[in-house]
Amino acid sequence: MLRPGNDNQVFLYADPVVMRKSTDGLSILEEQEIGLSPTIDALFVFCNRWRDKIKLLCWQGNGFIAWYKPLEK
Repeated sequence: MLRPGNDNQVFLYADPVVMRKSTDGLSILEEQEIGLSPTIDALFVFCNRWRDKIKLLCWQGNGFIAWYKPLEK
């Protein structure tokens, strides 16, 4: 199982995001909206409008790792 390191920074993107966005679309949000390079050692968290789904995006060496999780009540 792949996991981010314990010393990673975590950034929460506060605005709702369409969950159809790919890793490329989410990395553009990181760069343009948050103002950070998507390749830094950090974990980026994105939520949908109803806050019942999340996507996590992390850069590891040669590519992105994306986690998707539907949340239960």
